[in-house]
Amino acid sequence: MNIDPVLNLLDNGRKLPLVEDFYTIQGEGFHAGKPAYFIRLGGCDVGCKWCDAKNTWNPSVFPPVNTDEIVARAVAYPAEAIVITGGEPLMYPLEYITSELKRRHVEIFLETSGSHELSGAFDWICLSPKRQAPPLRSIYQMADELKVIVQTAEDIEWAEWNADRVGRHTRLYLQPEWSRYGKIIADIVEYVKAHPKWNISIQTHKFMHIP
Repeated sequence: MNIDPVLNLLDNGRKLPLVEDFYTIQGEGFHAGKPAYFIRLGGCDVGCKWCDAKNTWNPSVFPPVNTDEIVARAVAYPAEAIVITGGEPLMYPLEYITSELKRRHVEIFLETSGSHELSGAFDWICLSPKRQAPPLRSIYQMADELKVIVQTAEDIEWAEWNADRVGRHTRLYLQPEWSRYGKIIADIVEYVKAHPKWNISIQTHKFMHIP
């Protein structure tokens, strides 16, 4: 995917290809249950077959939005945490949006595959690695949370491969891929019981029927 035409329109991050932004409850991982304002950026070059946000993949579909407007909407809500997600948000320069959010004294969380260099400053980095576009080596030690999506038993092997590369204090999560939940959850439960360094992440927002 050639994103250079999109990058040329972003004024070094003062504009971003916004898909949607909304206030909700974080549904996954370590911060599940926490109120959070989500900023979803368009564009992804990873291409997971099971992705539930394929509409975000083509960044040219989403005209650049002034970052100051995005920040103003986010801080108008009582959320104490902002989640920047995608798509793959690290395709874009995030220094400006994170510095502006930091000035408003909110925590900033990042959801990323780690396939691009880190930009911006974050209070929490959730690394969700994908086999077809593995994380860069530099991001492993920065991850606060490793969240691996599991469709098959082979994905658990992939999870362990990544767990060997993160820091000692990184929280480890296995998350059943939603369309395979009923078929894979029992295997994940038994694996985590046998390997208690892992936790289980469930997409609780889907059970709650919220964004």
